[in-house]
Formats: sequence, structure tokens, C-alpha cells
Amino acid sequence: MKISTKGRYALRLMLDLAMHDDGSYIPIKDIAKRQSISDKYLEQIISVLGRAGYVKSVRGAGGGYKLAHPVKSYTVGMVLRLTEGSLAPVACLDDNVNTCERRNECATLMVWEKLYEAINGVVDSITLEDLVEYQKSLASDYVI
Repeated sequence: MKISTKGRYALRLMLDLAMHDDGSYIPIKDIAKRQSISDKYLEQIISVLGRAGYVKSVRGAGGGYKLAHPVKSYTVGMVLRLTEGSLAPVACLDDNVNTCERRNECATLMVWEKLYEAINGVVDSITLEDLVEYQKSLASDYVI
């Protein structure tokens, strides 16, 4: 499985909003500059996050974006599933019910199920709050 640029940038965007949360709205150009990502690309990503209710926005002077919920309520899995879709390593696990005609005779299915469980276990156990704390520990001179 490979996470796309969109998924990686969405996570960085959410982390940036969390790291710079002082109650005010943050302009997308500020995030783009700090993250070295095109503001046009971030606008596309943040619109997806906004439609999902992950971020709030205000237009005009003093406008920008901020997290819609407490930082601890977001998991890496939430952000990645929103931007990537399914995190399943194989197509037969994309849906809740495996409809593959070979599912009852496929010995490799066990491998893909265990891999999928491991992926979900990791991304669903790490919160945005965890990433904020880890980022702070990596860079004690992190500029807020």
C-alpha cells in the first residue's frame, strides 16, 4: 500500500492547524508557506476536509481555517480514509463483505486480512494529538 501525496499533505495540513491553534483562523497561504506545499493544492485538500466537518473556515479579512473538533478526536486513519478511500491492501477487502468468488479457497486471503488489521490498528491508534506531541519532541525549537 502506498499513501498518495494528497493523503500525506492532508495529514500535514491537519497537523499544522493543530500545532498553530491559538483559537484564531489560519490563512491557507501561511500553512502552504510553512509546509512548502502549493496553496492551490492545499485549497483542494482543505475543501475535502471541510466537507467532512474536520475543519471550519471563515472568509475575508482575518479568515482562514481551524480544526472543527478537539485535536484528540482525530485519528490518522480518519484523515487517510477521507483522502485515500479504503486502506485495504487488496480489492477483495475494500467492502464490508468480501464477495470474491475465491474467498473460501484462497489461502493468501489470511495474509491480506492480517495486513489490513495491522494497518487499521496503527492508523486508528494514533491521534492528531499524538502527532502534535511527537512533533514537539522532535523540534523543541518548533516555531509556533
